[in-house]
Amino acid sequence: MRTTVGIVGAGPAGLLLARLLHTAGIDSVVLESRDRAHVEQRQRAGILEQGTVDVLRAAGAGARMDREGLRHDGIELRWAGRRHRVDLPALTGGRSVTVYAQTEVCKDLIALQLEEGGPLLFGAEALAVEDAGTARPRIPFRHQGRADVLECDYVVGCDGFWGVSRKAVPAALSRTFERTYPFGWLGVLADVAPSHDELVYARHDRGFALLSMRSPSVSRLYLQVLAGTDAESWGDDEIWAELERRFATDDDWTLERGPITQKSVTPMRSFVHEPMRHGRLFLAGDAAHIVPPTGAKGLNLAVGDVVTFARALVHRRETGSADLLDAYARTCLGRVWQAERFSHDMTALLHRAPGATPFEDRLQLARLERIASSRAAETDLAEAYTGFPLD
Repeated sequence: MRTTVGIVGAGPAGLLLARLLHTAGIDSVVLESRDRAHVEQRQRAGILEQGTVDVLRAAGAGARMDREGLRHDGIELRWAGRRHRVDLPALTGGRSVTVYAQTEVCKDLIALQLEEGGPLLFGAEALAVEDAGTARPRIPFRHQGRADVLECDYVVGCDGFWGVSRKAVPAALSRTFERTYPFGWLGVLADVAPSHDELVYARHDRGFALLSMRSPSVSRLYLQVLAGTDAESWGDDEIWAELERRFATDDDWTLERGPITQKSVTPMRSFVHEPMRHGRLFLAGDAAHIVPPTGAKGLNLAVGDVVTFARALVHRRETGSADLLDAYARTCLGRVWQAERFSHDMTALLHRAPGATPFEDRLQLARLERIASSRAAETDLAEAYTGFPLD
């Protein structure tokens, strides 16, 4: 089997890249080790930056998002019983974010790819990326019990942290930067209308809490817990009681309860692999970088990566110049490190580390007070939250 771009992984990054290449008239093949049902049910991020929304619309994948997604023009910060709303459009020249789950993005892109695009092979396990440093990289894979090889001009590894793509970068060339946090997020889905119409980020002496949503009738809520916590060790009533404590305000706001349908614990880490390119292999998304979810950057960073690659490849076809392909890693990493900074800052601002001192607590409160009282500080947060430029 032969194609111009071999894409490893059918998460949102790989699927969007296939769509962008298809609309540009460039052929590709997507290899995904899991079945379609797994990809369409895999719960991940739900906040789309303005740039991601614009890209999905331009790619013809925004119709259902525009019908069912929830545009948010602000977020709310809470601490010490206080509430402060950050008005995103007013601070960013009109930018906002949209709540639309990754599962729904994947469903939309899968439907388009199967109807209009090139091959999308589910249950196709990529075994390696070979000859990445040459003009003819190869991806040996297994599909429906048969061994095969995908020969490509380029390979884009969108296969996540545990995939095979990053392993093709020689160890002598690789550098990794990472931090593992001593806490995680206990996340729940609940069949109850969200208790607030925008996301609420709460800093509390007992730990962080986040009020989010999946739809007008389904709430998504999170609690900071110790790393390694078993989600099932928390009873439903205990979860609701803790959420109420951490979201408590000095006014009459209340948290509505409902049946919890899903529980899980998400570990927290920051990770960057450099370089993001080796020869004809380009890493994208979690294969190259991971951010703690506090800044809502993971999916959006992946979108930035594949947009950068697609534009560079179109530029190569139209001009004959490889300048943009050669600049891929530098371009992406500039955005990646800004997102890492913001995600780390938001995590440090809102989470209480085990063993935190009263001095550290007061610093957190002072930072929150600064955001609430300084338009410059508030603007910096809003600009980062709504997304760094894709150009």
